[in-house]
Amino acid sequence: MKIGIIGSGHIGGTLTRRLGALGHDVTVANSRGPESLTELAQESGATAGTVEQAVQDAELVVVAIPLFAVPALPVQPFDGKIVVDANNYYPQRDGDIAELLDRSLSSSRWTADHLKGARVVKTFNNIQAAHLMDHGKPADAGDRIALPVAGDDADAKQLVMQLVDALGFDPVDAGTLDESWRQQPDTPVYGTDRDAEGVRQGLAEARP
Repeated sequence: MKIGIIGSGHIGGTLTRRLGALGHDVTVANSRGPESLTELAQESGATAGTVEQAVQDAELVVVAIPLFAVPALPVQPFDGKIVVDANNYYPQRDGDIAELLDRSLSSSRWTADHLKGARVVKTFNNIQAAHLMDHGKPADAGDRIALPVAGDDADAKQLVMQLVDALGFDPVDAGTLDESWRQQPDTPVYGTDRDAEGVRQGLAEARP
C-alpha cells in the first residue's frame, strides 16, 4: 500500500521502519519539515515529505503525534482517508481538554471530530515502540502479542487488522471508536503485551 505517516517519534518512526521493510510505499512527515527526516528516510527507505504530501495519495494514514497537535492538522486532505490513530491523551503533556479529562469522549472520537470525513481506526496506542519494533511474530506462532483495534467503519477496520497481522501481532476487534477508551492509558490492556484472549478479557474488565 501507499502509506502516509504523520509523526516521526517513537511509534511513528517505528512504523516507518517496519512498514517500509514490509514493502509498503511510505511517506513520513512531521511538524519540523522534510529536512528533519533525512536520516529516518535514508534508514527506512521512506520518502520525507510535508503532511499534505504524506496524506495526498495515501491509501492509509497513520497519525502518531502528541494529541495537542491534532487540531493543527489540515482537515481537507484527510477527508475519506483511512486514518490509524496511534495517539494517547496525556494531560501533563497535552493540557486540560475537558471532554477527555471527564472521559465523556474517547480520545479517538475527539480526533475523529477534528478530522471530519476521515475513517478513523484506533490501534498501536497501547504497545511500547520497542516491542512494536522487535516483538512481531509469524501468524502460526503460539505466543503472539495482540493489539486492540477499534473503529466505526467495518471495511477500514478490517484493512487495519490485516496490517496489524502482517506486522506480526494478533488483531482483536475492540468495538467502536466510542468504546476505544477501553484501550487508553490506565486500562488493563495498556502497555501489557497480552495475547488475544488476554486483550479481550482486559477490554471487558476496563472501567471508565
